[in-house]
Amino acid sequence: MTLDFKIYIVDDEETIREGIRLTLGKRYTLLGFEDAESAIEAMETDPPDLVLLDIGLPGLSGIEALEAIKDQNREIIVIMITAYEDITSVISCMKLGAYDYVVKPIYMEELEVTISNGLETIRLRKEIRAIQESQLKENLPCFISESHAIQEIMTFIERVAKSPDTPVLILGETGTGKELIASTIHYRSPHHKGPFITVNCAAIPGELIESELFGYEKGAFSGASATGKKGLIEAAAGGTLFLDEVGDMSLEVQAKLLRFLEYGEFYRVGSTRVNRVNTRIVSATNKDLETMISKETFRKDLFFRLGVIRINLPSLNDRPEDIELLANYFIGNFSEKFNIPGVTLSRAALELLMQYSWSGNVRELKNMMERGVLTAQGKQITAQDLGLDQVRRGEMMTGPYDNFAPIPAAGIDINEIRAAVDRFYFNQALKMAKGNETKAAKLLNLNHHTFRYQCKKVL
Repeated sequence: MTLDFKIYIVDDEETIREGIRLTLGKRYTLLGFEDAESAIEAMETDPPDLVLLDIGLPGLSGIEALEAIKDQNREIIVIMITAYEDITSVISCMKLGAYDYVVKPIYMEELEVTISNGLETIRLRKEIRAIQESQLKENLPCFISESHAIQEIMTFIERVAKSPDTPVLILGETGTGKELIASTIHYRSPHHKGPFITVNCAAIPGELIESELFGYEKGAFSGASATGKKGLIEAAAGGTLFLDEVGDMSLEVQAKLLRFLEYGEFYRVGSTRVNRVNTRIVSATNKDLETMISKETFRKDLFFRLGVIRINLPSLNDRPEDIELLANYFIGNFSEKFNIPGVTLSRAALELLMQYSWSGNVRELKNMMERGVLTAQGKQITAQDLGLDQVRRGEMMTGPYDNFAPIPAAGIDINEIRAAVDRFYFNQALKMAKGNETKAAKLLNLNHHTFRYQCKKVL
């Protein structure tokens, strides 16, 4: 997605405006203003994506101007410029929704990185809206990701979904989005107009799961309905039945499910009459079915029949490039749900999210963003709002140093060590990004140009 970004430079010093124009003029559309009043007036008809705003302006101050800008359009990214590091003013600005700040004299490389990070936030917002709008138009499930692994899976799904009868087995950790993948398969299949029914096999008592899946005749067992009951396989006829946590089925039910997959037929509980329906089975589990097979708690023949097509979903820890995209997506959803517009994620909180160990994967991230939107004191979600500041501070500030070797009596070559660290992380970032320099730069919190420059020095 190519985006043309517009930036306002609001500073009463012409040398500052001209210096920024010379540095950034070829990359962005820039408009300069010597006072806040004229900039705010221009925004009414020609709003920018980002504003560089001096705190010490004549007339309307930078802090007052920030309030006015945020009242007019919460989504404009505002970076404050200050002649000295006045912590009180900076804190006030951040509480009012400023994205970041830079201190005069301005170092252009530092400014470029800050602007690049801010514009990346805007790009993600626009990308999320585009994805949501396209998915809504097509009435399709929306899997938010820009990772190479997920894009490959989505391409694969486009092919396998065309076969309306072939079983699919989805494997992955809890919270990775297995049900969303199942619904994607259904809604891209020829049977997309048929029902899509989900059943959590782990949530149904073992003695009831057979009757839930296959139905029962009247009087089939004590407490059975006087009229009998249609099972979920029948209810999903002409569509898809998603069996979540399929590894929790008893061996007896596994045998009956295998018969249905092989022949398309089943018996209701308490009946000798064969029933036939055309229902696609998509199943999922976070268990190691092959280990269960070796322990004889899961049928090997059922495993191969369920997994004619297998999809392995990566954990969120294996696709860190999706964390910011997903976090902003969930923040946008919950901001709308709770009618709290303009909520954003602080850079410090994002850095901790990137280092966090996601045992609950996307589901855990979603729950964390819901908490953040509801508990944020201002319009920016902090690490404290997410409960990450105390959890991670000890680990981040002490843990890594425990692994460092002490300085020997002969001393060390610190430059050589720094170069080795840089080589390691630049190589790792490139591997994680599969050679994509833009994504690798993002993993190291660098802009693309800085990344390429430093890459040439260390690799």
